[in-house]
Amino acid sequence: MLKFKTSLIATALLTSVVISAQANQAQTLTVYTYDSFASDWGPGPKIKGEFEKQFPQCAVNYVQFDNTGTLLNRIRLDGKNKKTKADVVVGLDQYAIIEAEKTDLFVTHNTDLSQLDLPSEWENQTFLPYDFGQFAFVYDKNKLSNPPKSLKELVERQDLKVIYQDPRTSSVGRGLLIWLNTVYPENQVEQAWQNLAKHTVTVGKSWTDTYGAFLKGEADLVLSYNTSPIYHLVSEQKNHYAATQFAEGGILQIETIAKTNKPNNQCSDEFVKFFLKPEAQKILVKRNVMLPVINLSVEPHYDALKAEMLKASLLNTQEANSKNWNRWVSVWQKALTK
Repeated sequence: MLKFKTSLIATALLTSVVISAQANQAQTLTVYTYDSFASDWGPGPKIKGEFEKQFPQCAVNYVQFDNTGTLLNRIRLDGKNKKTKADVVVGLDQYAIIEAEKTDLFVTHNTDLSQLDLPSEWENQTFLPYDFGQFAFVYDKNKLSNPPKSLKELVERQDLKVIYQDPRTSSVGRGLLIWLNTVYPENQVEQAWQNLAKHTVTVGKSWTDTYGAFLKGEADLVLSYNTSPIYHLVSEQKNHYAATQFAEGGILQIETIAKTNKPNNQCSDEFVKFFLKPEAQKILVKRNVMLPVINLSVEPHYDALKAEMLKASLLNTQEANSKNWNRWVSVWQKALTK
């Protein structure tokens, strides 16, 4: 019996050592992303937990940036230095990747794009979509009974208090920059910004700050996504928030994941592919409050909006490219100082 007990103890100790050794051998996967993605209430922690459960040889380490503007600037800086600490970058949208691709830091994702289910065709072989939504102004139906029916009406109506984000730091703010420059002729854009400025409460650095100000009652409308009211309905059982639907058509945001050219990290491929798995997509929808990029039933309200979005009228944003960014931002800044 003593010999048997001794054998059991030895086996247990050996198992413990093996498990410890395996844990110590887990390969660190460094992921650049923005704060709200990696926050406790965002999808990052649950994505990390589920991924590491399926791939115990990998240990996800998020490196957070306060907004996507800062994240993109870091990518640009890494590009100048021709190296990066990131294995994977999460959170750049279809407009930001125009600049990110110029750094030559990224490699192809080798993922089958036929599984994507988006309102528009996606062909990029480097940046892989993982969720999407449409920019919209959100309002409280109990406080605003006659919301604007078009972007031009929003710009002109001086009775509306509006909050939006800085296009230099926020991808949501950049969405409005694109939207306005797509709807208005070039010679009318500056005047449109000036008209909007007259009833803008604040231009915030990030979506988190501005949406929080809206919820405190500081404005009638806040620039956000058409998915935001679903969050309030599903998570808070509040049905008095709504998103505008503008006559001119909408602007999409498609968020992406991409792996860098940093060598010898086998976890990168698995992490990128994981983002399209149903379990990851459900986390992204519910925690990032966006829509799935694959054909997947998540929750009735999200499912209904996804079906609607696949048929929605979208504006042509081909002019939203890097050669126009600086000029558009300059016109916006000039208009705010007048």
